[in-house]
Amino acid sequence: MKPLDHVAIILDGNGRWAQERNKPRTYGHRHGLDKIFDTILFAKKQNIKYITLFCFSTENWNRPEKEVKWLMDFPVEAFNKKQEKKYIENGICVNWVGRRTKVPNETKKTLEEIEKNTKDLNEIFVNFAFDYGSYEELENTFKIVFNKYEDKNLNIDNFSFQEILDNLYTKNSPNIDLLIRTGGEQRLSNFMLLQSAYAEFYFTKTYWPDFNEQEFEKAINSYKLRDRRFGKIEE
Repeated sequence: MKPLDHVAIILDGNGRWAQERNKPRTYGHRHGLDKIFDTILFAKKQNIKYITLFCFSTENWNRPEKEVKWLMDFPVEAFNKKQEKKYIENGICVNWVGRRTKVPNETKKTLEEIEKNTKDLNEIFVNFAFDYGSYEELENTFKIVFNKYEDKNLNIDNFSFQEILDNLYTKNSPNIDLLIRTGGEQRLSNFMLLQSAYAEFYFTKTYWPDFNEQEFEKAINSYKLRDRRFGKIEE
């Protein structure tokens, strides 16, 4: 079994968790926010080197205005100076993966500051997927590669798929080993389509605010039972 180096989580179910308690959807997001740091620490304890957290997708802009505004503000709270200190003390390197041109200036500033202030840390690497979508990522990547070939008048016959991988938002992370989705849905929702090509999937009905160490451990134990052959067969 290949070691579990990279876990990705689709943090789903906040809104439904709140609605079942007759609370506004933002109440669920508030409780979901509280789970992020603890989840990262547990991953670190499990010797997982990379964790990617899907927090806001390019499609989430279609949600009600009040909810979108709350979600745009939550990185400012998640990575305030008090929280940033905790990330630094625990050797956590944060990388923002996603589109940087649409989010509010304060959100953009906060995410770029946490990147800058943790870039030399290496105990665990966190990809914070915010305003992220695989279609947009691939469009951005193709533009980078195509522009390079056009500007330098390169021969397209020399193109390799590796050039795509080298220009993804997650270019500094290995491919995903285990992809977890909370909340009961069983789809990728435009998340890490290339990076999860050989990932093992784990879907749980547990909503993200209720996701804890025990639930995380269930996913890890399920992964350990999988037979990952990568196209090969047993001799």
